[in-house]
Amino acid sequence: MKRLLITGANGGLGSICRDRLGHLAGTLRLSARKGLGEARANEEIVYCDLGDKDAVEALVEGCDGIVHMGGQATEAKWETIRNANIDGMFNLYEAARKSSTKPRIVFASSNHAIGFHRQTERLDAKSVTRPDGLYGISKVFGEAMASMYHDKFGIETACVRIGSCFPEPKNHRMLSTWMSYDDFVLLIERIFMVPVLGCPIIYGASNNAASWWDNREVAYLGWQPQDNAEAFRAKIDAEMTPPPGDDLNALYQGGAFCGDGIHED
Repeated sequence: MKRLLITGANGGLGSICRDRLGHLAGTLRLSARKGLGEARANEEIVYCDLGDKDAVEALVEGCDGIVHMGGQATEAKWETIRNANIDGMFNLYEAARKSSTKPRIVFASSNHAIGFHRQTERLDAKSVTRPDGLYGISKVFGEAMASMYHDKFGIETACVRIGSCFPEPKNHRMLSTWMSYDDFVLLIERIFMVPVLGCPIIYGASNNAASWWDNREVAYLGWQPQDNAEAFRAKIDAEMTPPPGDDLNALYQGGAFCGDGIHED
């Protein structure tokens, strides 16, 4: 690619993309509302509020690919979610439709789009959405937006329902949802390498022995995650007691998001 746009490039995963995806394009265009520091070699920085339609159109123009990590990243008030994750998604896809390059998009969806499924269920791309909060609802909306813009306008998107992408899993629930940074980067590489992408739903998790998710429908991507959260089970067992059976973190795939309040993924 000539130019790859990374939105939310100052966030946790956006920063990983900035550090590790430079080989995919001649220029990385990095965007956030603030806090990106100085541009490095082969980078350009464009500050942008996703709720600003005209600014988003200018941001997207000339980009061959977009890794959309921007937006509200956890549960919040509706006004906050609406600006970034609802209006912002519409603005991004309208900008892609109008652009001269028709970029391929990686959309950071979330496991919270299906969070109210029980942990005893095994899900695939055809499983019904069961969002566990306003944040999860915004991700279902984003997936629907991607689907319509693909069917109507040919904009290709990988909707990645990211589980828990951290250096290592932090608790027993994450033994099922964890995705390593290496597997995350490998997935994005494969998304931009395949000749035809379409608009798939992809569960963003490593090759975890305790996984609840089945990615067989996206085998054509050639993504083969290498890491397994099981390597951390003994450490987690030593640090904490597993949640009781009636705890949200033991009942639902979305864990504590299925209750009240704001929680980390």
